[in-house]
Amino acid sequence: MKIYRIVFSVMMIGIVIACKKSGTSQPVVTPPVVVNPVDTPVNFFAKGADVSWLTQMESAGIKFYSGNGVQTECMQLLKQSGMNAIRLRVWVNPANGWNNTADVLAKATRAKNLGMKILIDFHYSDSWADPGQQNKPAAWAAMDMTALQAAVYDHTFSVMSTLKSNGITAEWVQVGNETNDGMLWPDGKASVNMANYAKLFIAGYNAVKAVNPASKVMVHISNGFDNALFRWNLDGLKSNGATWDVTGMSLYPNAANWTTMNAQCLTNMNDMVARYNKPVMVCEVGMSWSDSTSCKSFLSDIIQKTKSISGNKGLGVFYWEPESYNNWQGYTLGAFNDAGRPTIALSAFN
Repeated sequence: MKIYRIVFSVMMIGIVIACKKSGTSQPVVTPPVVVNPVDTPVNFFAKGADVSWLTQMESAGIKFYSGNGVQTECMQLLKQSGMNAIRLRVWVNPANGWNNTADVLAKATRAKNLGMKILIDFHYSDSWADPGQQNKPAAWAAMDMTALQAAVYDHTFSVMSTLKSNGITAEWVQVGNETNDGMLWPDGKASVNMANYAKLFIAGYNAVKAVNPASKVMVHISNGFDNALFRWNLDGLKSNGATWDVTGMSLYPNAANWTTMNAQCLTNMNDMVARYNKPVMVCEVGMSWSDSTSCKSFLSDIIQKTKSISGNKGLGVFYWEPESYNNWQGYTLGAFNDAGRPTIALSAFN
């Protein structure tokens, strides 16, 4: 869910990995060589939240409170609510600095210090990337495909290296955000050139693995109920030489249709596991904060359904920006009330 809604594990074969220097791109055209990443314990199930707005909200003076009104740091509050993982989006050169490398590092450090696992979400844009927009960063606007692949590699390598040098290893890394129709349009628009989309994804995959071979690389597609969309996108990536470790999806039902959408999402998740032999994760969910009772039922059910995937291949569920309240940025699908306290919905994570 983005503003428009309030809107691979070894180094690359055939590539010389030289010392990384500023302005020096690594080759990215060689397809990845696949080995399985190091798994977390099979009993670990991610119950998480994307809190990428957090530092911006704090800068605006917004506070967060426990159910009984005690002011509490937001990530700590979410941990107390049963969450064990944090998701953070990365923008390349955002106008106001939020979600740039330094901001992501600050939030990731806080999550690490709380013992929470981390999911990094690369948008490859200066702002929102989602099914309705996959705009190139301004600095990449004139690049051809070869340069774009190098830019994706270098940006990914740089962010991941910064995190690593600060003692942070992301458990999961999304190469692209809700890439239903590819990324970095128009060059990487999947419906126009699936091969280009795959090349860009491979560049990101290779960069993640060059820094942290154990990090699990994810493809992220919205509408987790839409099996045809997932098959089209992932068949296209696979047929063009790409690989990934986790299939991620978004799911945003409402109080009236969540039972139907959850059933469709479970069908899709089971098909994804059977078809590609990759685990799945629901990495974005949300529902109107005013429908908190229905939202709790939705969350409890989708968590149970994700856990039911055979072979422990349902990895987790993340709420998107649950801490947003009082119509922050026009977004109303959070899970805090207007007093800045968690709604009953978040009890589903306990």
